Amino acid sequence: MAKVRNTMRGVAAAAGVSAMTVSRVLRNDPRTSAAVRAKVLSAVRQMGYRLDPRLAQAMRMLKAPGGATIAVVREYYPQDGLLGPSYQYVSLEDIRAQAVSHGFSAEEFWLGRDGLTPRKLVRILKARGIEGLIVSPMSKRLACADIDFESFSAVTFGYAMSSPSLHMAGGNVLGGMLLAFERLRALGYRRIGVALTKWIVGRSQSAFTGGLFSLHQDLSAEERVPFLELPHEIEQGRDLFSAWIRRHDPDVVISMDTHAPRWIKGMGLRMPEDIAFVSYDWVPSMSGYAGIDQRRPHVAAAAVDLLAVQMSRFERGVPAVPRQVLIPSAWVDGDSVPSR
Repeated sequence: MAKVRNTMRGVAAAAGVSAMTVSRVLRNDPRTSAAVRAKVLSAVRQMGYRLDPRLAQAMRMLKAPGGATIAVVREYYPQDGLLGPSYQYVSLEDIRAQAVSHGFSAEEFWLGRDGLTPRKLVRILKARGIEGLIVSPMSKRLACADIDFESFSAVTFGYAMSSPSLHMAGGNVLGGMLLAFERLRALGYRRIGVALTKWIVGRSQSAFTGGLFSLHQDLSAEERVPFLELPHEIEQGRDLFSAWIRRHDPDVVISMDTHAPRWIKGMGLRMPEDIAFVSYDWVPSMSGYAGIDQRRPHVAAAAVDLLAVQMSRFERGVPAVPRQVLIPSAWVDGDSVPSR
């Protein structure tokens, strides 16, 4: 019996379909039925067929003006209070900057806005032939976790969505904590306090608190400042924060955004003379504050690269072993942390 060649025509012969049908399946063309698609992809996997990446990119470029579209899935639930820049993990502009190098364009879809549900989103994406998703969790309810990923290549940002577990790109939370403590201690600070919301701690899968526990092992009892967990509704945490400051008297506070500086000033304390401040998730709009830059453009680039590899290999659905790419953080000097 003649050996079936490992080509698109060979895949077509093994699946009992035409080469054109194989091409349509590999381009996620909605004109192919689920049954035919399953048969073709089974043949692709059994034969170990790999499309030439240059041909794959050419196919994407032919598919739509400007290349194929990848969907950036956000969540719009204003009642959660998580739509600020500290929670919109990476910008669409940063994603597009990397997507274009792979022949992609990128478009945002907002779950919760105008009645868009996960089920409706899947129907829209399939109708438009969109096969790649970048999922950016931005709410307590994690509506993005209800998406049926079976027909898509997908990657997410950070640890917020633990189930289903997708390929992930994010900042190195533990590394960022180590960097912050290292820089602050080199600048002369000894009593370093960390105050974060319960939502942020959960989103990091306890990487913040785990890192702090490890760091505390190398400090004397006098230098350890207990961690402060703020409520999700962060404005309700002002009194807790004030009591914590008065009781433990930290030299410097690490927190996620700019609520802490406002509360510090409201207590009649001078910043940085009486207490210094570090924004753990520093963004350019926080100019003047010292902080930890998560290097979001690099996180975006890593996510797009992970997605492009999946798409070129026709990998769909939730992976058996998700890959994680962690981008090292960078320290940003600012007036809120002078040398002591």
